[in-house]
Amino acid sequence: MRFGYREHQRGSPVLNWGLRLGFLAVLAGGWEWLGNNAGSLLVPTFSETMAALARLLTTSQLWGALSVSNQAMALGYGLASVTGIAMGLCMGRWRMADRILDPYLSIILVTPMAAVIPIVIMATGLGLVSRVLVVYLFTVATVTINTRAGFRMVEPGWIEMSRAFGATERQLWTKVLLRGARPAILLGLRLGLIRAVSGMITMELLLIAVGLGRLILDFQGYFEAASMYAVVIVVVAEAVILTQLCRRLEMRAAPWAGQAVVE
Repeated sequence: MRFGYREHQRGSPVLNWGLRLGFLAVLAGGWEWLGNNAGSLLVPTFSETMAALARLLTTSQLWGALSVSNQAMALGYGLASVTGIAMGLCMGRWRMADRILDPYLSIILVTPMAAVIPIVIMATGLGLVSRVLVVYLFTVATVTINTRAGFRMVEPGWIEMSRAFGATERQLWTKVLLRGARPAILLGLRLGLIRAVSGMITMELLLIAVGLGRLILDFQGYFEAASMYAVVIVVVAEAVILTQLCRRLEMRAAPWAGQAVVE
C-alpha cells in the first residue's frame, strides 16, 4: 500500500465529461419541458434562452455591461486579496495581531452585506468607489480566514526543526510558513473570487443599476424572460470559468496539496 498525491480527479476524462454532458442534457430537456408546459411569460424554454444568449453575444450591449461590472469586481477583488492575505499572515503568525483583528473580522462575517450597501453608498456616493468597496467587503473576510487557517495548519514541529537548524526568520517564512500555508491561501483566493462575483451582482441589483445588473433589471421590467435568463447564464458561466482557472492555478502552485489516494 502506498500513499501519494494526484493532481487530477480520478476516473477517465471521457467518462467524466460524458457524465457532465449527460446531466446537462437532462437539465436542458427538463427546462424545455417546463417552459412549454408552464404557460408563463416568466418561464422561457431552453431553446428560447439559448437563442437570446446567441443574440446578446453578438451585441455590444452585453459586452459593455460585462466590462463595467468586471471593472469593479477586478479592483475590489484585487484589493481584498492583497489586504486579506496580509491580515491573514499577521493573524496566523502573531497572537497580538490576531487578538486585535479577530473581532473586526467577526463583525464583517456576521453582518449581512445587503444591509451595509446603503451605508457604503451614503458614505462614498454612486460611483465606482462604492461598487469596489462593496466587492471588497464581500471578499476580504474569506481570504483572511483561509490564510490564517493555512498558517495554523503548519506543523509546529516544522518550525521547531527549522529553528534548531539555524533558520532565520526570512528563511522560516519562505521555506516553511508560506509553503505550508500556500494551499489554504489559494483556496481562499478561489472562494473569495466567488464572493466577489456575488458582491458585484448584488450591488448592481439592489441599488446601483449598472452593468450586468442593469441588464437583468431592464429585461425583467420589459418581461423579456429569455434575455434575462441569458444574462444570468453569462454571470454563472463567468464565475465557473474564473473558479476553474483558480483551481488550475492551485494545482500548479501547490501540487502536493492534491487529493490523497491509496494505491
